[in-house]
Amino acid sequence: MRYRLFREQQLNCDVKTAWNFFSSPYNLEKITPQDMGFKVLTDLSNQAIHVGMVIDYTVSPILGIPLHWKTKITQVDFKRSFTDFQEKGPYKYWNHYHEFFPNEEGVLMKDTVDYELPFGPLGTLAHQLFVKNKLEKIFDYRYQILDKSFANLDV
Repeated sequence: MRYRLFREQQLNCDVKTAWNFFSSPYNLEKITPQDMGFKVLTDLSNQAIHVGMVIDYTVSPILGIPLHWKTKITQVDFKRSFTDFQEKGPYKYWNHYHEFFPNEEGVLMKDTVDYELPFGPLGTLAHQLFVKNKLEKIFDYRYQILDKSFANLDV
């Protein structure tokens, strides 16, 4: 079964600042809870995000067991949106669409994550028991970190 997680957040910055922050995979480590053991493995040498970019990570979502996660950037609309798609990892399907909307207060950022767990009925049960809550907590944590990080910037 496919699920959707949707979040939006107003950021006190201009679209260039938001784009530069979110389009760099290295900043994911800063906005992911430490207990997830999230690490970027790919040396991107500060490459600009582009369609076809592949990024390897390790993540430890359950019991500290490290898992390999590989995403590919499948869509980029400069300073407006980009999509990362899981090629290999803990999900059967993961597609994360990031959007940026400049406004009078800075930038409204939207995240839409469509995902599916492996293992059929067991995956559905795992989603109900802990995966849904874990993802919500990860995005709640991101919200708090971003709110603090972008609170004192001049728009």
